[in-house]
Amino acid sequence: MSLETTMTSDVVGLTKVAPVSRRGFMSATAAVAAGYTLAAGPVRAEPITTDSNGLQVGEAKIKVGSEEMPAYFARPAGNTKAPVIIVAMEIFGLHEYVKDVTRRLAKLGAFAVAPDYYFRKGVDLTKITDIKDLLPIVNAKPDAELLSDLDATAAWAGSQGGDTAKLGVIGFCRGGRTVWEYAAHSGALKAGVAFYGTVVDPANPLWPKSPMQLAPEMKAPVLGLYGGADTGIPVAQVEQMKAALAENKKTAEFKIYPDAPHGFHADYRGSYRKDAAEDAWKQAEAWFKKYGVLS
Repeated sequence: MSLETTMTSDVVGLTKVAPVSRRGFMSATAAVAAGYTLAAGPVRAEPITTDSNGLQVGEAKIKVGSEEMPAYFARPAGNTKAPVIIVAMEIFGLHEYVKDVTRRLAKLGAFAVAPDYYFRKGVDLTKITDIKDLLPIVNAKPDAELLSDLDATAAWAGSQGGDTAKLGVIGFCRGGRTVWEYAAHSGALKAGVAFYGTVVDPANPLWPKSPMQLAPEMKAPVLGLYGGADTGIPVAQVEQMKAALAENKKTAEFKIYPDAPHGFHADYRGSYRKDAAEDAWKQAEAWFKKYGVLS
């Protein structure tokens, strides 16, 4: 199997969730019209929708080198010193679930920004319907470029009045891995929350160190939220990560939801587990408050 088509453990977890009945799901046409990806499978008829009342929301272009990276942002209206939280998306691009999570964070008082760091390939990932067609794009993203893009995102938010002294990052699936990587990279980060992010990578020269290998280098406290029924990320691996961080005296906590599969927070998918998702969101909010990102 080539590097481009390698099924990373997050993708395995995505594709090996128990099949669901088509009842209770949108038609493909309705899902696309609502702004959701189809690559992850059928879209639930009742995903969570967060309004923008009291918020300033919109799209932005963030300068990265000689290029401009698209982003979606949401912030409390009129609040020029809101703490900044970067939203590290799944592999599906800036679709409606990612935007909704961004608005949820803004409702908590954050200036939340979701950068589209796969933009350089010139492909709208939200329009790709087969997950296998995504892999050559997302697996080719170099970590060095990814981390630089996140630094640029934080700097842009600061230039727009966000308080980067209160910087957080939250990520889901591949974005969960990004949280671990960024926590080892950024000395400015106050706290991170990783939803079912992989901790061990396949061999990939573009990803020099996995989160597990970066355990000694973590610079910010991270909360790891994982599913005990994740078919791609075994609990034993999560426990190894926990042990590696403890051995290196790094601040981290983990919560494993025994019956939850990979993607349990993704309320647009059949993998969604309401109880686990709601508790995990509360844990994330408390974590950001504990480490001074949110007040």
